[in-house]
Amino acid sequence: MGKALITGADGFIGSHLTELLVGEGWQVRALAQYNSFNNWGWLEDIDCLDSVEVVSGDVRDPHFCKHITRSVDTVFHLAALIGIPYSYVAPDTYVATNVTGTLNICQAAKENAVQRVIHTSTSEVYGTAQYVPIDEKHPLQPQSPYSASKIAADSMAMSFYNAFDLPVTVARPFNTYGPRQSARAVIPTIISQIATGKTQIKLGDVSPTRDFNYVEDTCQGFLALAKAEAAIGQTVNIASNYEISVGDTLDLIRELMGRDVEFIIDEQRLRPGKSEVFRLWGDNTLLNTLTGFSPSHDIRTGLQKTVDWFTQPEQLAKYKSDVYNV
Repeated sequence: MGKALITGADGFIGSHLTELLVGEGWQVRALAQYNSFNNWGWLEDIDCLDSVEVVSGDVRDPHFCKHITRSVDTVFHLAALIGIPYSYVAPDTYVATNVTGTLNICQAAKENAVQRVIHTSTSEVYGTAQYVPIDEKHPLQPQSPYSASKIAADSMAMSFYNAFDLPVTVARPFNTYGPRQSARAVIPTIISQIATGKTQIKLGDVSPTRDFNYVEDTCQGFLALAKAEAAIGQTVNIASNYEISVGDTLDLIRELMGRDVEFIIDEQRLRPGKSEVFRLWGDNTLLNTLTGFSPSHDIRTGLQKTVDWFTQPEQLAKYKSDVYNV
């Protein structure tokens, strides 16, 4: 084990990855986005915080990135703006954080001779599936400013491998869900509305399919890639090789929670027509070939764990189920 920097450690996946690495014996430097409240996001909720070196700052600053990558063996670069609806109204912010931030991290990693960089992509770069399951050779389709910024960020990261031999792996997780996920995502939206007693659940289009992955599996995928020399210079899906529609996901959650609720369309949750990704189903063959890893949670098991967490009063109180969060 070595010393890892996790950018975006204060977020949903980042906080779980922090816990996993500490549990595996890594020294962890965790980046939380700077704010004047000195709030460390979801890192505030982890049990191993005393074992973590927390730093506050912003990947948009290249000097700061050079500072935090010193004496680090592996960088897990998760810091990003990820909300698709917000990217419609603030695209410049996405370029600054996702593209320039990735440039800054890669440049800093190169200058500080970091041994591995795991850059986080997203299945959104594929857009609506042209064929399934989606492998890493699938065309990239910028159907939102967010996905366009991530396509650019992925290219920036890989350019440092090609041009400078920076040991980069692009990890491309499909739809991760679980405890601590943002309320803007569909699964927390459904669970939190049901848990607060709503009889009508507000959603956007329920016909699209998604390849849902429980957060512990996504994090294990990151770790497996970081340990695999054969993954250097590769872009690798972290997927379950399974698809389920949003509507069927709603039905399964409704069953697990024992509630009979009605679905209604909320117009503000609908994406513009050409921006909606209607089908995602990821091929995880390459990940398994390179690392031997395959996910350990099926959709029912992962959703049950997620429901159990969200329905704890102290967790549910952190969410505003009546407010649509872009």
